[in-house]
Amino acid sequence: MTEGKTRRNFLISSVAVTGGIMATNALQQNTTNTATQQNTINTATPPATMPERVLGRTEVNLPIFGLGGAGQTPLSWEGKEGDAAQIIQKALELGIRYFDTAASYGPSEDYLGKVLPPHRSKLFLASKTDKRDRDGAWRELERSLKRLNTDYLDLWQLHHVSFAEELDTIFSPSGAIQALEEAIEQKLVRFAGITGHHDPQVIAEGLRRYPFHTTLIPVNAADKHHPRPFIPVVLPVAQKKNVGVIAMKVPAYGRLLKPGGLTGMEQALGYTMSQPGVHCCVIAAETVTQLENNVNIARAFVPLKEQELTAIAGQTASIWEDSTFFRAWT
Repeated sequence: MTEGKTRRNFLISSVAVTGGIMATNALQQNTTNTATQQNTINTATPPATMPERVLGRTEVNLPIFGLGGAGQTPLSWEGKEGDAAQIIQKALELGIRYFDTAASYGPSEDYLGKVLPPHRSKLFLASKTDKRDRDGAWRELERSLKRLNTDYLDLWQLHHVSFAEELDTIFSPSGAIQALEEAIEQKLVRFAGITGHHDPQVIAEGLRRYPFHTTLIPVNAADKHHPRPFIPVVLPVAQKKNVGVIAMKVPAYGRLLKPGGLTGMEQALGYTMSQPGVHCCVIAAETVTQLENNVNIARAFVPLKEQELTAIAGQTASIWEDSTFFRAWT
């Protein structure tokens, strides 16, 4: 493992230099900006806490709500560093510890890497690679670590796995799973995950073929109406193997909240987080206000009863096709 050790030493030293400089600058800038705008950091009453759950067999305890780094939000838009920094900083103030991003989410990793380093030891930081081969995945991991200004990821995930053929490539002798295992051995990554929003059977098969620690899948109130639902296909396999389940597409990019659908995020988040075996969710935020509202809803969450879940799912019966448009993405 001489090559691996050299790679790790290089990454750690380069991150230490660039991360130390950028983290210091970012911390000074964020402190100045926030003091100018609101003057609330370190003076506000400590916020109420969100419910927490243990993320499968990782044994990591996390709030049920994490910040997503994709979607049509400042975190994934070029030229929106200021807005993104405000959202990330507010997330930290609100007690969010789980931050989700990916190598393919535009400048998301860069934005997070300019705000999070001073808080790194308290956070659960996740990124993803959509490369299916070992070498390609390694290159993306090195890039992700540098952009995020960290020397390790808590969770590295195989991104949007959609077809059975991809699993065959991933698990081949030169597949991405080799990079993932090597990164864990070299302590560049703590946990391994698989994500997908296209075919639940592919994700379920991935969980059967390999002991992933987590899976990130769509879990929302329109799922039961889709001919290939994720909830009944993936959740039982995940529960059997004690895989941490992270829910995405909770409000379906807001489409579940349109007229004729759900009444608000209370129903959307309530439905998702009441599904057996779901440990947390990641939702992106377009504004600081939207983030604050979502966190308040997460703080007030209590599991819904079966009749409530049935009623909420019924409200999406006429809009499920529009609300599951992302299922076509591969």
